[in-house]
Amino acid sequence: MTDQFLHDLLGRMTTDEKVAQLMQLATPFFKGASNSGEITGPMVNMNVTDETVENTGSVLGAWGAKEIKAIQERHLQENRLGIPLLMMADVIHGYRTIFPVPLAIGSSWDLELAEKSAQIAAKEAAVSGIHVTFAPMVDLVRDPRWGRVMESTGEDPYLNGEFARVQVEGFQGDDLKNNTDTLAACVKHFAAYGAAEGGRDYNTVNMSERDLREYYLPAYKAALEAGSEMVMTAFNTVDGIPATGNKTLMRDLLREEWGFDGVLISDWGAVKELIPHGVAANEKEAAEKAIKAGLDIEMMTTTYASHLKELIEEGKVDASLLDEAVLRVLELKQKLGLFENPYRGADEEREKEVIRCDEHRQTAQDLAAKSSVLLKNDSVLPLKKEQKIALLGPFAEGNDILGPWSFLGSTDDAITVKAGIEQKLNKKVIAAKGSDIETGEDADLQEAIKLAGDAEVVVLALGEASEMSGEAGSRTNIQLPAPQLKLVEEIVKLGKPTVAVLFNGRPLDLHGVIDKTDAVLEAWFPGTEGGAAIADLLYGEVNPSGKLTMSFPDNVGQVPVYYNHFNTGRPKGAPDAQIRYVSQYLDSPNAPMFPFGYGLSYTTYAYDQFSLSLETLKKGETLTAQVNVTNTGKVAGEEIVQLYIQDKVGEVVRPMKELKGFEKIHLEPGETKTVQFTITEEQLRYHHADLSYTSDPGEFVVYVGPNSAEVEEQSFELE
Repeated sequence: MTDQFLHDLLGRMTTDEKVAQLMQLATPFFKGASNSGEITGPMVNMNVTDETVENTGSVLGAWGAKEIKAIQERHLQENRLGIPLLMMADVIHGYRTIFPVPLAIGSSWDLELAEKSAQIAAKEAAVSGIHVTFAPMVDLVRDPRWGRVMESTGEDPYLNGEFARVQVEGFQGDDLKNNTDTLAACVKHFAAYGAAEGGRDYNTVNMSERDLREYYLPAYKAALEAGSEMVMTAFNTVDGIPATGNKTLMRDLLREEWGFDGVLISDWGAVKELIPHGVAANEKEAAEKAIKAGLDIEMMTTTYASHLKELIEEGKVDASLLDEAVLRVLELKQKLGLFENPYRGADEEREKEVIRCDEHRQTAQDLAAKSSVLLKNDSVLPLKKEQKIALLGPFAEGNDILGPWSFLGSTDDAITVKAGIEQKLNKKVIAAKGSDIETGEDADLQEAIKLAGDAEVVVLALGEASEMSGEAGSRTNIQLPAPQLKLVEEIVKLGKPTVAVLFNGRPLDLHGVIDKTDAVLEAWFPGTEGGAAIADLLYGEVNPSGKLTMSFPDNVGQVPVYYNHFNTGRPKGAPDAQIRYVSQYLDSPNAPMFPFGYGLSYTTYAYDQFSLSLETLKKGETLTAQVNVTNTGKVAGEEIVQLYIQDKVGEVVRPMKELKGFEKIHLEPGETKTVQFTITEEQLRYHHADLSYTSDPGEFVVYVGPNSAEVEEQSFELE
């Protein structure tokens, strides 16, 4: 099918038909859907006509091969030109086989497995009829009060970019048209949504353009360089202008500077939200600002449908802007092969074979195990199978472990901790809640205390309910709820070895847990196979290897706290630092409780013979950093070797250190491997005051180690 076909099709479309192509409506609006006609809540006031629905370009939230085929079939009968619908959905970290939340996937530092999880999610969604996923979310995050940190891979721009790249490649594959087990990716939220003030969702973002380019934009760019077909706008402001109506951000930077010619879609209702933001007086003005800014598809508001034709007739909007937006939507449909095969991969019979098949579940279990981070272990883990355990806490048998963006994941499919341990031990395990997640009853607590008293070791399964994080899940108190802290306090009084397993979507303030228990395993929201993965970890059949990609604060008053911070002119701990008049808290350490890159193992690793191949690096040359890593323990394990660089003197202030590379290695007991990293001048560039992207001559410090805080260092000069 040629480009000429699309131009001919565009030429046959009326203005009303073109405008409707830019509208995205939820499933209830479409005839043929099983929930057709169930238009409730804000949808009631959208005043969507049957004619608009017949010409609409895309559907939000439809799922299931039978359902989607029915919607598409009815639509093709009613659409004058037979233009198929795009089916879009939030397939964030799995479709029915749910993987760990993205923040957990980041903590695996396993790009290959992350890509495979995206491939599986795409395959399950595509066979169910979906064409586009609203993922990956690549917002850089530094504030754990923001509930959507669970949807990001962390606080580092380089690492986020690496995960963005492999997730796009996993979702899209090499051939969207002919490989119908793929989805078109939509990178989000453009831009800087993760920097919302106060960690409050939908709130203002205020930063310099240099910070935006240096830290927040690289991961979006990495996703686009990997070929992401779509971009979603953010709810927040960027330089005082909401992203959805921000011409500088979207048309000048995204389209002109970066050359993105794919589809740009708003987040839910974001075009109409230009009004309460205070940059549009009414829906008509909101539509004008959005189309001029380069927005193609308007999700779940009707400002385009109500006003775009009128704006064109009045000469306020050039008709060419409408045509280019519609053409981009048609081009995506062409790339997906929908004109030849409007049902694409939707297949009810194959759906039964593919979804939650054994291979997919095993991959989910592997990733859950590799994503978990061992934060503390005072010689309690791994457990011995002959030990009598008491399994306590609201997540002992609780199945709310999928996370808040699990779309069609069913908690009924989730492997609980109790089920995972019972399968591992091949015997029944006695469990008690001790408390609910946010409430406690004395009877529950007394039962838990009694069980713990009869046990040799206690496992406490604690955490957040999924609704406590995710979108609109901002919190100022990021400790475990009080009833769970009371449960911990009462159990540890018994003097039994106690292990805490944590289920959560954000870094937590772990006072009351980390200081009282003997071991802490951060499991995040681990997904469908979470309980099986946790049993593998607790009993040592898998050695923990995950490392944090977001710092855990000592307390919420430090937030935002992140590893690649500036030094300040009065750094605490400098050789000539005063006692009081330095950059510090009087009642808290500056450092986080657990830094970026941190994670323990059941074995130990030694780093030695760290060296650089050159003392001076010139443009066009490469420098090799080399270190030997030895497994000094008694069990095999995987270590994530991390490389950081500090630019000692820059035109603008440079971070204390920046991640520039990592390698995951497997080591048998006693084995030594030499890990090498290549450093080039290009890796030393940054955005200067005039936004030029160059490097400065001078001293650079290279750090190598198991995390961002425990490192060895060597220096070189850049000429």
